[in-house]
Amino acid sequence: MKKSDIYREKLLSMENWDEYLLDESCLPGPRANIELAQAVAEAGDLSRFRRYLEYGSEAAPYGSALEFLPFCGVIGLGKVLAEGNLELIEELRVHASDTRWRIREGVAMALQRFGYADINCLLNEMASWSHGNHFERRAAIAALCEPGLLGDPGIIVQVLDLLNRITGEILDGDHRKSEGFSALRKALGYCWSIAVAADPEAGKSLMEKWFSCKDKDIRWIMKENLNKNRIRKIEGIWAEHWIEEFSKDR
Repeated sequence: MKKSDIYREKLLSMENWDEYLLDESCLPGPRANIELAQAVAEAGDLSRFRRYLEYGSEAAPYGSALEFLPFCGVIGLGKVLAEGNLELIEELRVHASDTRWRIREGVAMALQRFGYADINCLLNEMASWSHGNHFERRAAIAALCEPGLLGDPGIIVQVLDLLNRITGEILDGDHRKSEGFSALRKALGYCWSIAVAADPEAGKSLMEKWFSCKDKDIRWIMKENLNKNRIRKIEGIWAEHWIEEFSKDR
């Protein structure tokens, strides 16, 4: 039995979850109890999730134990969304720009739950988000670049095209010193490697087009992806070659 299943059974045997969640949240700390948050999503309902999401950044600041409650709430929205309540997509979109990175990560996890239920619908929705602000773009690619969602070649091509467009828009964009841009840049720094690992032949050729770009942020993004273990395991010789080429520019 998975740890999240054990937590789920525990929660279903309790009336008052809040104190237990705060005690077991692992916050403050570097990593929240994700298994417990997933169990909350499985065992909870929409009213509970929305109650937890009432804890904004002032009441539940970043790093506090109370932050765990809206983290659970936003993941829970993904469960309800996956069950067919598509109206929640816009509610999730609002939370994608939360000032707390852990809540933003919860949005990506919620969207992935939706993707496992209906990947084509998720792709359509993320096409819209990919034209939004930097945080929304970040959520779109973080949600889609999940190995378990990238089993179909047609899906992979669409995700690669999305990554390619968003990467290109860096050249025409501004606000590079903003928190939103930083979050998007970090996501691009690993999302390419996930999509390329899912379809190396399609992904490598698309990624290579960016290797000659002199933009410092795009070069950082490409080098970060080349150094990811998932790429080195599958395309080690190719990755080493291009890492060496990048090193010549120092």
